[in-house]
Amino acid sequence: MTSLLRQKIIILGSTGSIGRMTLEVVERLSHQFEIVGLAAGTNAQLLLEQAILFRPQMVAISQEKRIEPFKEEFERLKIKVLVGPGAAQKLLEEIEADIVVAAITGIESLKPTLAATRRVKRIALANKEAMVVAGQLVMEEAQRWQAEIIPIDSEHCGIFQCLRKEKKEDVSRVILTASGGPFFQTPLEELANKKVEEALAHPRWKMGKKITIDSATLMNKGLELIEARWLFNLKPEQLSILVHPQSIVHSLVELVDGSVLAQLSVTDMRLPIQFALCYPKRGERLVPSLNLSEVKQLEFFDVDEERYPLIRLAFLALEKGGSLPVALNAANEVAVDSFMKGKIAYPEIVTVIKEVIENHIWRPVATLEEIMAVDEESRERAKKIVNQRS
Repeated sequence: MTSLLRQKIIILGSTGSIGRMTLEVVERLSHQFEIVGLAAGTNAQLLLEQAILFRPQMVAISQEKRIEPFKEEFERLKIKVLVGPGAAQKLLEEIEADIVVAAITGIESLKPTLAATRRVKRIALANKEAMVVAGQLVMEEAQRWQAEIIPIDSEHCGIFQCLRKEKKEDVSRVILTASGGPFFQTPLEELANKKVEEALAHPRWKMGKKITIDSATLMNKGLELIEARWLFNLKPEQLSILVHPQSIVHSLVELVDGSVLAQLSVTDMRLPIQFALCYPKRGERLVPSLNLSEVKQLEFFDVDEERYPLIRLAFLALEKGGSLPVALNAANEVAVDSFMKGKIAYPEIVTVIKEVIENHIWRPVATLEEIMAVDEESRERAKKIVNQRS
């Protein structure tokens, strides 16, 4: 790819928070990148607005009925529309691109992410669930097809930057930081009464609903532990978490000699998005500089497992591997969705996930079929538990 040619980008999950911010970055860097494909779940109107602005060759949407009112507009724009549950994968098969931004939420991203390893040079990975349930498989496929994976998550992007010039044998420990979410200082006895809108009121980041709830329970960080294990080829005992309310230090890497490397920046997801798109070069400044004199203090706390009981289950899944991370992720997706729909109370997110894990029969998983079977089984168990408590 010469510097005279713009790199072609497909965004999977273009109407979500990461997808929208990626388009902001691309708009600012239009001399370097062009959008050739967009895939969305249900927000057809926003997808049309994005298509009008960026004029991709093709778009995809998972629910056909959502696109019906807008089909004539897409035809007028001469943009092909793919519909149905497998539309995102078909989009990857029909369009040539250099970079795929994988920003579909949940396990639904797994099949498109695997498909992307065979089609593009780089996957800018914003979805963590695919790596949680199938990290080894995704990394093996990426290696097989020589596709590089650059994480968009602020924490994993921080680790990536800290590890760029370090030898693997010199890495002692990797520390992920967590904001603590909206309930970091809430009295424990008050958590039982917390509503959805309160759990969605994140003090630092503007994110999608599911990841924001995960931040409140700290499951987001638990999933990131498992993701980091595969992304950076680390042992479970090399991974840990610190709560850092200011969200300025995104990750730390401790080396064998006791030195600690840290990546700091303002809390703006456009920075890791830009890094993933422009790597190995640094892009022009799109976000404000970090002014530490204004920050004044950086605090770090050990994780309070009484406040965040799910973190124990996440560490267990990290250590045991196999089918356990799949079951953990499936139970969490069902529990969070049920909480957001008002079917269960906030503390019952923990109850549902814990019961699924306690009743799960561990087994090795290596293939996509095995992973999906565990996922389906665990979802059904979680749904039964939810129904019993509704």
